[in-house]
Amino acid sequence: MNVAMWIKALQVIPRIDKTEWDRLDIISRWLISTRAAVLLMTFISAAIAGLFAWRADAFNLGRWLLLVIGLVFAHATNNLINDLTDYKRGVDKDNYFRTQYGPQPLQQGLMTVRSLMVYIIVTGLIAVAAGIPLVIQGGTLTLWLMVAGVVFVLFYTWPLKYIGLGELAVLLIWGPLMIGGGYFVVSGAWDWNVVWASLPYALGPTTVLFGKHIDKINADRAKGIRTMPVLIGEKNARMAVLVMIALQYLAVIALIISGFFSPLMLLVLGGLTVMPQVWAMYRVPKPNEKPADYDASIWPLWFSAVSFLHNKRYGTFFLLGLIFEIILRRWIL
Repeated sequence: MNVAMWIKALQVIPRIDKTEWDRLDIISRWLISTRAAVLLMTFISAAIAGLFAWRADAFNLGRWLLLVIGLVFAHATNNLINDLTDYKRGVDKDNYFRTQYGPQPLQQGLMTVRSLMVYIIVTGLIAVAAGIPLVIQGGTLTLWLMVAGVVFVLFYTWPLKYIGLGELAVLLIWGPLMIGGGYFVVSGAWDWNVVWASLPYALGPTTVLFGKHIDKINADRAKGIRTMPVLIGEKNARMAVLVMIALQYLAVIALIISGFFSPLMLLVLGGLTVMPQVWAMYRVPKPNEKPADYDASIWPLWFSAVSFLHNKRYGTFFLLGLIFEIILRRWIL
């Protein structure tokens, strides 16, 4: 048991060699192979769904916990399938970008295909097991939401990512599906207002994916992977991310004006504290070499790293705004 590695793997994607890998416990290996650090984005979506249900006085702890387990393990399954699919298609050969920012278990010989398949099956079954009681409770709509999740898990890497639809898929998954659908399975009621209110946060994970695809735009173009940045060009992709970040704040302000949110949700403006860094990095192309003052443990992640930093800050203030708003509505007013 290596608790220190568990904590590290939840914060960053550790770079390790085969000797270090062989000494790790099963939980550490699972956290590293699933890129557990990015699962935080999924937890935030589930938390937002739960808070919306709490705000509507329709929160159910048991259903919410099942939602969290189902979504997090589904995301983990997708990451495992992503590595398996790209390995099988030969994408990760020749020092491809994926092997530079963290271990690709198959490409770097840390795991066999059979071992990774075991991880995929067990992780996927946990996600499905968490979803079954929710389907029994929620009926047909919950079943269709679960089916949609399965489709995205299985087909995001191929073909969606290859035809410029991966970014749109992420927007739909982290917003309407996770938050809108999550609200439904927790509360038992569908609310289009919640679906619309899910989009400000959903834009965050979308900017992270955009940033990652900009980071590896040349490698993807050479491999024939037509992500959205490949299709629209590097400069346009950078500007698109800045527009999406602006929309995250403008959408919250619009929801405050509409009356769906209270002015307490202006707490999300706390996310702007990292905008000077975001702007400085996104206004110019990524450098060809690591700057001397840049963290070597992060490189070659550049745009994706700063997008993740902003999304983490924005998501934290979004959650705080919702919590304070609930306290105001339930215990003060």
